Amino acid sequence: MPYQYADSKLKIFSLNSNNPLAKEIAEEMGVELGKSSVKHFSDGEVQISIEESIRGCDVFIVQSTSAPVNEHLMELLIMVDAVKRASARTVNVVMPYYGYARQDRKAKAREPITAKLVANLLETAGATRVIVLDLHAPQIQGFFDILIDHLVAVPLLADYFGSKGFNSEDLVIVSPDHGGVTRARKMAERLKAPIAIIDKRRPKPNVAEVMNIVGNVDGKICILIDDIIDTAGTITIGAEALIKSGAKEVYACCSHPVLSGPAIDRIENSSIKELIVTNTIQLGEEKLSPKIKQISVAKLMADAISRVYENKSVSTLFD
Repeated sequence: MPYQYADSKLKIFSLNSNNPLAKEIAEEMGVELGKSSVKHFSDGEVQISIEESIRGCDVFIVQSTSAPVNEHLMELLIMVDAVKRASARTVNVVMPYYGYARQDRKAKAREPITAKLVANLLETAGATRVIVLDLHAPQIQGFFDILIDHLVAVPLLADYFGSKGFNSEDLVIVSPDHGGVTRARKMAERLKAPIAIIDKRRPKPNVAEVMNIVGNVDGKICILIDDIIDTAGTITIGAEALIKSGAKEVYACCSHPVLSGPAIDRIENSSIKELIVTNTIQLGEEKLSPKIKQISVAKLMADAISRVYENKSVSTLFD
């Protein structure tokens, strides 16, 4: 049963990056999306108009900073400023996908830490809280001096695979690199399965080379889990390596389907039987494939918004 906030001071607004998800969240909450418009001038400047009173309201702005990343980020910053200047009580940014999260440290000299810069921009614009899902690096939470709630998609993905009726003895959950072991272990605990790790190196961005597989995958159904699939090089090379090591079937899943460049072709021509993704990023028609299944995070996001609005604990949603 949806929440009922129709007569409350809770307002949900959507920008352009993922309007279908925002509508789903609003339906779960039992409210209509707030009235606003986003216009672009001929030179590319963004103008936002809020077309209803939000004075004294708790406003939640739904916007993934997915491609085109900079345009969606500017829309979000301008909307936050507009909401703040319209005398909202709180300005809550709901970012299902946090762009620039992969630039979270200085890997070499003279590099920026752009994930920190984005956090600074949101704070300066006037955000009072940020709700995100599966940050590429959980430490990014520390870049914020405002409240942040970090949700996880593993329970949703695990529930999907649990519904397929796999025998846990036949399953192995595979991390595509050492950095994703914690995520893989969380899914493995839910599905009562062991884990394996693909030992890889990345000679340059968006290029991965498999070095070795740590763990037994012979005769097993393997589930590769990652937070982001971008060009799909890592995940498809990993799937091929698993098949060569004796895996019976390979499934893959991720929280954020960036799917840029050759990603769709690589997935369709790979050994991956099915790719499960969430709808943190809206997929255009050119990114649809029979192999790709999208599950919704709307209920999870709605639960988080409801708990924040009602001053209830959000911690149960982190698990």
